[in-house]
Amino acid sequence: MQQSSKLINIGFGNIMMASRIIAIVSPDSAPIKRLVSEGRDKGIIIDATYGRRTRAVIITDSDYIVLSSVQPETIAGRIAGKDIHDSIEIEDI
Repeated sequence: MQQSSKLINIGFGNIMMASRIIAIVSPDSAPIKRLVSEGRDKGIIIDATYGRRTRAVIITDSDYIVLSSVQPETIAGRIAGKDIHDSIEIEDI
């Protein structure tokens, strides 16, 4: 059985599987800031910002929280396939 999984660029050459994403949210609200703060304490944050400002918080199905410096709309567009240069399809055999 073959399944197709999509890899997306979340900034600075960092790639993640689109199928693992539950939500992509802006980091500006108090509940999201609290979620990120608690995630840092638990050690479940993956910081892919390279020291830049966090513009998107990506919540995964494995309870990891990924910080990206790319806008949520841009990441969503890459998942939807609107930016063909920033997404890759792979096949699982």
